[in-house]
Amino acid sequence: MNGMITEIERFALNDGPGIRTVVFFKGCNMNCAWCHNPETIRPSRELHYYAAKCIGCYKCVYACPSKAHKRINNEHRYFPNLCIKCGKCAEVCYANAMAVSGTKVSVEDVMNEIRQDKAYYENSGGGVTLSGGEILCQLEFAEALTDACHEESIPVGLETNLNFPWEKISPLIGKADLIMCDLKLDDTEEHKRWTGTGNEQIKENIRKLSESGKAFLVRTPLIPGATDSDENIRQISGFLAGVVQGSGFLYYELLNFNPLGDTKYQSLRKANPFANAKPLPRERVLELKELAGEAGITVRTE
Repeated sequence: MNGMITEIERFALNDGPGIRTVVFFKGCNMNCAWCHNPETIRPSRELHYYAAKCIGCYKCVYACPSKAHKRINNEHRYFPNLCIKCGKCAEVCYANAMAVSGTKVSVEDVMNEIRQDKAYYENSGGGVTLSGGEILCQLEFAEALTDACHEESIPVGLETNLNFPWEKISPLIGKADLIMCDLKLDDTEEHKRWTGTGNEQIKENIRKLSESGKAFLVRTPLIPGATDSDENIRQISGFLAGVVQGSGFLYYELLNFNPLGDTKYQSLRKANPFANAKPLPRERVLELKELAGEAGITVRTE
């Protein structure tokens, strides 16, 4: 069983309890305007060009079979329209100005990385988190990897948008030890405006998740001018309060805006609608936390 990932992050502390290894899947069925991992949206390989890192060694010019790299007037020029995403330039780039997003791996390839930190999982109450992108876009690979972890007594958490039919994802959901899902906007039209899809399926799946008894938490990223209004947080927390009573719901988490994806947008030559946005002041985050808590649910911030 093979899958497409962008990276494996070891010793992660913000993607579930304890010390964790996070496997980032490539490909997503949503297109959030503020995504800080834009390289995980498309399912295919992509090539990044970090122009500021280029030292003009021209190794890429000689390595590229499609002539996407050229030396013109003693300057390096990259032509993405000629690129075949083979990654040969990245292999010889000393300065890491060229980088590939998207590696085809087997379950055993990933497990070889995961096993190295098994002692840390056991001592910290951690484990593995499958993230993205969107893991449900590679459902069979996610399930096979979850099974492999469980065979070695390693807990598995899933970070997901839950925007798939329940009957397709329930087998994987049932196997996971923790579900971390997003509800970004309560209004479905606003959700469609900012992410490309409505939220009806997501809300219905949160209801079903509540009924399943599975341990889960719900997150909302606080995006300036998009998700950070009093009304949106009040509506989401009210919705959760109405469906999670007596379930495995742990808490509602507010995540402050992450501005660190801008260099990735530039390297992929993609427009970043939130290039100039900044995280919310701490005082504002705490205001929204207090507001959400009025619904009678447990609320956390980073």
